[in-house]
Amino acid sequence: MLVEVGYAQAWDLAAHAPWRPISPEEARERDAAGLQYVVVYRAEGRKAPLEVRLVSWRDHYVGVWVYDVQGRRTHDLDMRLLDDPAKLLLRCTVGWNYTGPEMAEFDEACPRITVELFPDGKGRRTEEPRGRYGGAHVTVPKVGDDGRWLDKPAFGEWPLISAQVHGLTEPFLVEITEAVDDSSRGPAPATCWRPPSPARPGPISELFRPGVRVTDGYHPEMTVVEPHRTGTLRVPSGLLAVSGPDINRGNGPHLTIPVTPGEYMLDEAQARHTYHCEWEGGPVTRTDTLAVRVLLSDTPAATWQMALRPDDDPRLFQEGEISGFITDGATGCFADAEAWEPLLALFEKGLIHGDPDLAPDVHQDNDSMFLLRTRDQASGGELAAFATTGDGTYPVWVGRCEAGEVVAVVVLVEGTPELLPGGGATTDT
Repeated sequence: MLVEVGYAQAWDLAAHAPWRPISPEEARERDAAGLQYVVVYRAEGRKAPLEVRLVSWRDHYVGVWVYDVQGRRTHDLDMRLLDDPAKLLLRCTVGWNYTGPEMAEFDEACPRITVELFPDGKGRRTEEPRGRYGGAHVTVPKVGDDGRWLDKPAFGEWPLISAQVHGLTEPFLVEITEAVDDSSRGPAPATCWRPPSPARPGPISELFRPGVRVTDGYHPEMTVVEPHRTGTLRVPSGLLAVSGPDINRGNGPHLTIPVTPGEYMLDEAQARHTYHCEWEGGPVTRTDTLAVRVLLSDTPAATWQMALRPDDDPRLFQEGEISGFITDGATGCFADAEAWEPLLALFEKGLIHGDPDLAPDVHQDNDSMFLLRTRDQASGGELAAFATTGDGTYPVWVGRCEAGEVVAVVVLVEGTPELLPGGGATTDT
């Protein structure tokens, strides 16, 4: 059996075809430099590829996609290059078991099995026998180190991983195909594969600029209004905590961010929208909060980065994956990290137990997502709790100016709004 091997700069997901074919020599150079490239394996007489390998060492990633004769992806192997340059972590595998040739690729009803593995020996196996919405059975995978870690092959020495899937028991001959001249220029189209990366911040700065038009996915058009200022937060220790307050006592906050000691403004990004209300029998205009913020400086943020927890390793993140604080009570808070324990105790007394003696240390604003503030009399540190729109994990975005200093810390309380075309404003906040 003849297996043809070709190289390209990228793989076009829409066309199921390589984009900008390259020679093996150029692919070897890109491999050594850590640049992105793909390898396509094809069987003689078969239209769909046997498998596609996607490589980007600078992103610590190599993936293998296996295709059936209908051109549907049946297996997805996600491998990560971490600290040992000779080993690959089999980070995640997904297998789709299409019930017939007529079932579309990635059909929601397609049975699938996902196995996630981590360097510390932990993992999760999720079996969905009736597809994404038919229930799931989650167990701990029985995978030893020999199945978790793979030897990293040298360039050009990768095995045909899909051979067993395709039942290729007979010996096969590998033939390197020459690159077809491609004189096209410019960046790869948006339909091309790109290495997985953590969640992106979206238009955070714009949410605090009056006049900007956005959509939250539910309302087609919302107009940003002036930020709603709700008070200040004292952080005398210079370590800002962002966390869910429903956390085991003694474990500390989920996230901490070094800042200059001081007292900072608390405000909220809000947007106004109009919708038809059946109860009112006509249009109703309301203002919703999109984000809450600790504003440390009037200097605009040049970049936004997701704050990471101590055990987070961005090299392991899947596409769009988030990290942040966790809440089971639809509540988050900003606080002075060094006074976290006494502040958390005051929060529990004030909100949960309704202690009337905490009035001097508690401030509530009924027009705000900020629902309670407490102050530690010994240190002067404060905690400001705010409502989110549900339970789960909320990423924390840290804005830095051109000089790299932290100028703002933001939590989006419900998803990531999108800018509408032509909806920008010219002033910075």
